Amino acid sequence: MRDQMAPYRARTTAVIITTAMLSFISFWRAGAIVLCDLASTAYYACGIAEKAVGESAVWFIALILIFANGVRMTYIESCGMFVRAGVYRVVKEAMGGTMAKLSVSALIFDYGLTGPISAVCAGKYLVGFINDLFGLFNLPLIVPSNIGSVIFAIIVTLYFWHKNIIGIEESSDKALKIIKVTAIMVVILIAWSVVSIILEPRPIPDFTINISAEGWGWLNNVKWAKTIGAIGIIVAMGHSVLAMSGEETLAQVYREISTPKLKNMKRAVLVIVIFSFMFTAVVSFFAVMIIPDNERLAFADNLIAGLVMYLQGPYIIKLIFQGVVVLVGTAILSGAVNTAIIGANSVLCRVAEDGVLPNFLRTPHKRYGTTCHIITMITIVQIATILLCRGDVYLLGEAYAFGVMWSFTTQTAAVLMLRFKDKSPREWKVPGNITIFGTEIPIGIISILLGLLILSVANALTKTTATKWGAAFTVTFFMILVISEFHNKKIRENTGIQHEKVNLKFEDNITPERCGCKLSNRVVVAARDPTNLYHLKVALTRVDQKTTDIVVLTVEKLPVLNDGDARTLPQDDQQLITNVVAMAEKHGVKVIPLIVPAKDPAYATAKVAFDLNASEIIVGKSEQVTPEVQLEWYAVSWGFVAAKSGRKITIRIIWPQHELKYELS
Repeated sequence: MRDQMAPYRARTTAVIITTAMLSFISFWRAGAIVLCDLASTAYYACGIAEKAVGESAVWFIALILIFANGVRMTYIESCGMFVRAGVYRVVKEAMGGTMAKLSVSALIFDYGLTGPISAVCAGKYLVGFINDLFGLFNLPLIVPSNIGSVIFAIIVTLYFWHKNIIGIEESSDKALKIIKVTAIMVVILIAWSVVSIILEPRPIPDFTINISAEGWGWLNNVKWAKTIGAIGIIVAMGHSVLAMSGEETLAQVYREISTPKLKNMKRAVLVIVIFSFMFTAVVSFFAVMIIPDNERLAFADNLIAGLVMYLQGPYIIKLIFQGVVVLVGTAILSGAVNTAIIGANSVLCRVAEDGVLPNFLRTPHKRYGTTCHIITMITIVQIATILLCRGDVYLLGEAYAFGVMWSFTTQTAAVLMLRFKDKSPREWKVPGNITIFGTEIPIGIISILLGLLILSVANALTKTTATKWGAAFTVTFFMILVISEFHNKKIRENTGIQHEKVNLKFEDNITPERCGCKLSNRVVVAARDPTNLYHLKVALTRVDQKTTDIVVLTVEKLPVLNDGDARTLPQDDQQLITNVVAMAEKHGVKVIPLIVPAKDPAYATAKVAFDLNASEIIVGKSEQVTPEVQLEWYAVSWGFVAAKSGRKITIRIIWPQHELKYELS
């Protein structure tokens, strides 16, 4: 026994796989990330829509937000099926790789515009307020609106690029703080608006649709289309879809939502529904009611700031509150840049995992383990868009809707197809299902899909800029993906299986701090067989993640190679870590993967548990010996390791429908 232990004592190096140390977030944080995109539209959606359809835009924004709940339901169903959900995964399962790449191309166009339109709009609010202050103090200064907003947008984009390089937990904390402050502001704004209307009653916005020539797009010369009321309603709703966004980001952050995942997803959706409707729909109604008709178009790019200045009350108080609105708006609109980077990064990571994008893009950051190359690529696209638009919010808004609608449409169509293609049980289904002659007909999903198709076609015909830009970008990016996938396939055929690149941190001494343990208690789960992880599944469901770190230990007889920065794992270990991470994602529980080179697995496991001051060791049933023999191995090893300390530890040997538990001393 002593001879077997010697190699471990002589070389105590531990290999910590930092890339796989996921940080899971609460439903509040998940909802905040999505709301930084969805709620930010309150600052510009009504102004853009009113330019196209008149003051009735507020009614259609409300209808769009109600319809958005159907889209959210399709995302809940798909997330229940796939932990790494979203358009790419769902469309690929239902329609194949070609349609998946086409859908992702449209979605990246969406994300490429989400950040810029929000950041530029934030710059508009800030520049407008600064110029008002200059005028108040009679200073002969003025900041050019377009130039100032472009400069501000670039600064904000670079800031959130840095935050996403650090990691999603850090960026989600910023999003949550932004939403908390925004919620306080919205409550004050709504209450003040109600008081203002009571003191000076205003008429409810007219429902009459007044579509401009530009709003009709290619239908402007189709006279019969203008005589059909239903077409006018559809066109008006199409110009209001800016109020509906962020759902794809919710699917992307589902991977990081903590346990219980689907329940927390539903909670996040409920928060999103209430907050977005109160802010985007209700505040837009008040803006149209309170701001005079002849003044409102002047505030199209900063509508809420205009609303504040027409509320009842002393001018100085309104000016102070306008400053609050501008600062909060700047924060939440800037937060939408963060949301766009998170969403696009998650989507492209899914694509890269399938070998569609070049392998180097997945190389993790040496310190933070994030996909820094993909994040940087997204940031470059967003900055280029900001420079090209030259501060024109309306232009960005018109183009933005293209990716939103077509990604929603393809995702919903895929969920519908999977109802017939995949009959496996769902954790949750979109309501509205009827059974005819033993066949379930998903009326709910079909209705949602028809609505999306109608709106998508209407957008294509009326938003000429969006159609031209969106189609060109989608086709171009699609061809890039096709060529890249073909090139990667050739590389794999010539070089064989490629190992996954991960961040490996080498440590000479195992301590809780060096392994990344942050909680008061620790459990060591020994794993070696990628197909035998039942005991890990049990541990993930039992362990209290608020108090206990789970260290998943693999004992490797050969040392892990360290080839400079291109650190690789043996194929078996790569598959094991992949399965461990997938299981952790599914349960929403953080794990710390750890590899220890040693010849005696039982002794190495006992030594790691001792060094980490763990309370439990959890192992699976061996296929070679009985659980009793396994228990004897660990008892002898623990006795040797902890003989002088007098410490005790609980060991559990777990396999389906069985468990052997014993306290070692």
